[in-house]
Amino acid sequence: MKEIIIRSLSEAKQGLDNLLSNEKNIESISNASKIMLASLINGGTIFSCGNGGSMCDAMHFAEELSGRYRLDRKALAATAISDVGHMSCVSNDYGYQYVFSRYLEAHGKVGDVLLGISTSGSSKNIIEAANTAKKQGMAVITLTGKEMSLLSALSDIDICTPAGKYADRVQELHIKIIHILIELIEHELF
Repeated sequence: MKEIIIRSLSEAKQGLDNLLSNEKNIESISNASKIMLASLINGGTIFSCGNGGSMCDAMHFAEELSGRYRLDRKALAATAISDVGHMSCVSNDYGYQYVFSRYLEAHGKVGDVLLGISTSGSSKNIIEAANTAKKQGMAVITLTGKEMSLLSALSDIDICTPAGKYADRVQELHIKIIHILIELIEHELF
């Protein structure tokens, strides 16, 4: 048991060390926060989406902005695309591939931002969302776990965190980046 615990924590530490030493990712996180800030300042909305654990991360990101993170402050316009009624309707009528893109088609506008989260970087519904966001005049920021993914090619900024062969290590880094993005937004606005 202890061997598994130590190995797991060591893998997580190695992933974090790799992220910390990657200047490109540090710069990408900074630039992503600037795009999000500009959108919020200009009355835009940040939409987020993902599948499974990444959906939970997308929801966590949105609720920390629209609710509260560290500061008591004004609510910020952020929405996770997670409406069950919408998702079941679209998946039934069009296919699960379009659950996020249809939402953006209805609600996204020029100046908004999409945060698409996909550990593989190849989730078809996130790729569709990125394509639709681009058509709507939105910026696309992605969190991925595989270099040179299909999704990263569609992104204005891709923050890629390869951290081993399992998605959980990638997701651990994604939540750290999400928290840093929120911290940067709060710091600059409040």
